[in-house]
Order: sequence, then structure tokens, then C-alpha cells
Amino acid sequence: MRRLNARNRVDSSNPNEMDHPTTKKLQIRSTNLFSRTTNTNSRCISFNNTFIGFLIFSFILIFTYYTLFSSPPEKSLRYRIIIDGGSTGTRVHVFKYKMKNALDFGKKGLVSMRVNPGLSSFGNDPDGAGRSLLEVVDFAKRRIPKENWRETEIRLMATAGMRMLDVEVQEKILESCRKVLRVSGFMFRDDWASVITGSDEGVYAWVVANHALGTLGGDPSETTGIIELGGASAQVTFVSREAMLPLFSRTIKFGNVTYNLYSHSLLHFGLNVAHDSWREALISGNSNLASQYIQKGLRIDPCTPAGYSYNVDSWKSSPSSLSEKSHYHPTVQTRGNFSECRSAALVLLQKGKEACSYQHCDIGSTFIPKLQGKFLATENFFHTSKFFGLGPQAYLSKLMTAGQEYCGGDWLKLKKKYVSHDEEDLLRHCFSSAYIVALLHDSLGIDMDDERIKVANQVGSIPLDWALGAFIMQTTADADIQNHNWFASIFSNESPTLLSLVGIFVILLFAAWSISRWRKPQLKTIYDLEKGRYITTRVASQEPSVMPLAILVTHNNSRARGGASQLWEFTGGIASLNRKYLV
Repeated sequence: MRRLNARNRVDSSNPNEMDHPTTKKLQIRSTNLFSRTTNTNSRCISFNNTFIGFLIFSFILIFTYYTLFSSPPEKSLRYRIIIDGGSTGTRVHVFKYKMKNALDFGKKGLVSMRVNPGLSSFGNDPDGAGRSLLEVVDFAKRRIPKENWRETEIRLMATAGMRMLDVEVQEKILESCRKVLRVSGFMFRDDWASVITGSDEGVYAWVVANHALGTLGGDPSETTGIIELGGASAQVTFVSREAMLPLFSRTIKFGNVTYNLYSHSLLHFGLNVAHDSWREALISGNSNLASQYIQKGLRIDPCTPAGYSYNVDSWKSSPSSLSEKSHYHPTVQTRGNFSECRSAALVLLQKGKEACSYQHCDIGSTFIPKLQGKFLATENFFHTSKFFGLGPQAYLSKLMTAGQEYCGGDWLKLKKKYVSHDEEDLLRHCFSSAYIVALLHDSLGIDMDDERIKVANQVGSIPLDWALGAFIMQTTADADIQNHNWFASIFSNESPTLLSLVGIFVILLFAAWSISRWRKPQLKTIYDLEKGRYITTRVASQEPSVMPLAILVTHNNSRARGGASQLWEFTGGIASLNRKYLV
């Protein structure tokens, strides 16, 4: 009883607490007392990391799209001008295209115009070469809106006719042309007026042919070679598997495909120059070229239909032949004969062969590998075929038959039959038919009925003009430069792409923040000291957004009959403590 009373005295020292449980409020600075937030924090961190990762992934995805599938800012249409300074005339090509699909210029995206004579004819009057360009520049201005002039490139690319002139004469003619192009209103640099190499000319022709055929960028073995017969030169270009000297080898790349080309220009072997060379051989009595057709005071021409009367004084001849003509005027007798003319043409094609320094030289002293694959014969091959009304199949055998008939015909009858043709052209067709057979069959070894070779001047709507190949290579190079500078184009000050990326990033950032706030859990954690563990419960949505915390502290009073529990509650991080006694 005494011990019980003692215990009661001790416990009754504050009877109000036993009989009337009250709540005491204590001020506490820390809101984390007796709390454990490790799981909650880890969940929040995991949740935030997920959204940050999503944000970064979205930004990278959008950035990749803009860099790979969008182009830098550009105007919808662009223009480019290429002037082909050929041996017989000057032709201007005006291209209208979109940079994203520059190669699809089609019929409406290309207009051309030709003026005569060619730039090489102004050797004695260089200033006249510049004046001859005024008409083609005016033509280009009428086809291009004035607001586009300053950003439209204009280039002059002269070919074989100019290559035949001395370098000083070439430079005088080019400088005369530059003066006109500088004040044309178009974008121009002095080095854009030049004489291109024959190898370049051949490569450009090969490019446009295979672009038109749809093989450019594909398997090299499926490409088609090109044999051009121009006025002053002939070009041979094709993919070859033979080892070649650097002089004849060209390597070009389209997409991921590399092409190893043989490309060479045969200067002085163009149709017009070859025909003039034959005439000069007759006049001068060159025994190496026309020995069997030269007699004392008489020249026999098997390459002109019988009945034509020559005016030797009107022939274009070299200074050496003119000096010889001043002594006497030989009589020229026409006696058209295809076989004899073919033999004479072959002699011309073999001229200089004695200087060959290679294993074999098919034309002159030039090495040409064995022809491989399919070929297109263009320019004068096509014009001669068109004159005789021939189709593309079995070209050589049909051309030989047509040439035999034409060469053996009477001149007066031929003039009546082809009344709409120029006389100078009619005089050339007997020679051209024989020269082509001698070139392709006798020199390059193409069979008479070989169907690998076809004649054409266009494929579909695309003309087979080397200038178009130059345009393709230039625009492709420009596109490659733009692709290499994609980073600078996106992050330039005037780039709308950069603004778009920044705007999208801000929107994603705001969305992620809003969602993270909405999804942030509101929890109440209670620690039961008697059971020795945490009890965590989710707070209802209508409760304050601040996280409440309650800790249940339980103890046994050794001096009381029953036990009591104290509830220590921290609400919303406020530094107030409620203690309650629970029986």
C-alpha cells in the first residue's frame, strides 16, 4: 500500500496531467525531427530525373530533325547562267531551279540561246568577242527577275576552239569578255571566265548523260560512256577498269559512289577541223595525207559528190597553204566515193601516231583503253544521223549504207533533194559519214552492228549538253558546302531554325515543370516508437500543399497502472508541437 501510495504521489505531482489530459504546444525549429524522408526524396529525384531525361531526349530529337531534314533559309527559286564558248558559236544556258532539288530543272527550268560566230573567231579582233556577249547577257536578263540578278552566278566556259589559239590570244579574248560580264549586273568573278580543259568537257558530258539515264550515283559498271564529236575536238569518257596514267584518269564522287573515269579530249579531231584539214591537204599537196589524190596541177576529192565546182579561193586555209596558193591555183575535181573518203579520213585519224609513247594509240598519239560498257554518241554523231534519217540501232552499218549512196550521188540532184539545207552543210555530209565510220569502227574498234552504242542529243527532256553537266557538278559542290556548314547555318543570328529550337525547348521545359508540380506526392509520415518503424500515408488532395508530418511517441510509465502514448505532431513544416496523451 505504501509503495502504491508512493507511486501515486510521484504520479500525482501533476494531477492535471493524469486526470485531465491536455495538449502542450512547443516551438521547434526543425521540421525534420524524428522524420525520415529518404524514400520520399528518392522518389522525387527519380521522378525529376525521368522528366529531365525526357526533356533532353525531346530536344535532341527535334535538333536532329532540323539538322538532317531541314535546309538553311533560302529563296524558293535560284538562277544560274553558263555561257558555252564553243568553236562554232556561243550558247548561253539559263537555269532556274530549287536548291533542294537542283537537278530537276526540266524543260521549264532551262532556256538557251546561240549566237554566231564562236569566240575563237575573234583572234584578230579581241574586243569583238566581248561585244558578241552583249546579246546573250541581254537574253539572260529577260529570263531572270531583276531582284535576283545580284545573286545569280554567270560563268563563261570556252572549249576546243579557244584551246587551239595561243595563250596570249586566249587571254585577250577572255579579258574582253570579262569587261562585259563585270558590268552585267550578275554575280561574276574574273576566274569564272576561262578556257576549260578537254578532260573537263568530257567529264561534264558524262555526268549529264548518266544523270539523264538515272545511273549517276549508282553502280559504276552500270554507267554509260560518252563519245562526243564536236567541231574542233572529240572527247571520250567512260568508266574503265584498266590502270591509267594520271593524264587520262579522273576521279569523281557522287553520294557515296566513286567513279574512276578515263577522260581525254582529242584536239584537232573534231568534225569541222578534220574536214578543213582534209581540204588543206588537197590544196597544199600534202603527200602524207592525200598522196593518192594529188596529181600535177590536179586534185581529186573523193569526199565531195560529183558535179560540185570548187572555188578554191573561198576555202578557209592556214597561212602555209595560202602562201602556196599564191603561186598557182590547182584544179579540184570532185569524185564522191565513200570507201576512198573513209580511207582518207583514217589517214587523218592516224596522224601523229609515230609519236605514240604508249602500248597502243588508236587515234593519233593518244592512248585510249578498250571501250567497256554502253556508249552514247553525241553532237555531230547525232546531227549526221539525223540528216540521213537513221535510228539509234545498228548505227554504223546503216550510216555506211547511207554514206555510200550520198557520196555517189550527183550534186545538183542532192541540192534539190535537200533544198532547205545550207550548202556548206551539204558539202560536209559525205565526209562526216566516212569520218564517223573511220573513227568508231576503224580506230576505236566498235563493230558495225554493235548495239552498245547509240546516238542521241537528249534523253527524255534533258539535252546532252556538257554545260548541263557543269551545272550539275557546280550545284552539287555548293550543296556539299552547305551541308558541311549546317551547324553555322542553324546558329547564325538570322536563322529561324535557332529561334524555333529555343522556343520548343522553353515549351518543353515549362510542360515538364508543370507536370512535376502536379505529380508531386503529399505524404504524412508517422514513426511508431513502440513498433520501431515508419508509417507513411498520402495526404488527401484538399489538404494544404505543405507536407504534414506526425510522429507517435509511445512510452510506458513505470509509476502508473496503465500505459500512455504521446502524439507528437508536426504539421506543414510549422514549428509547433502538439502532445496528446492516449490511453
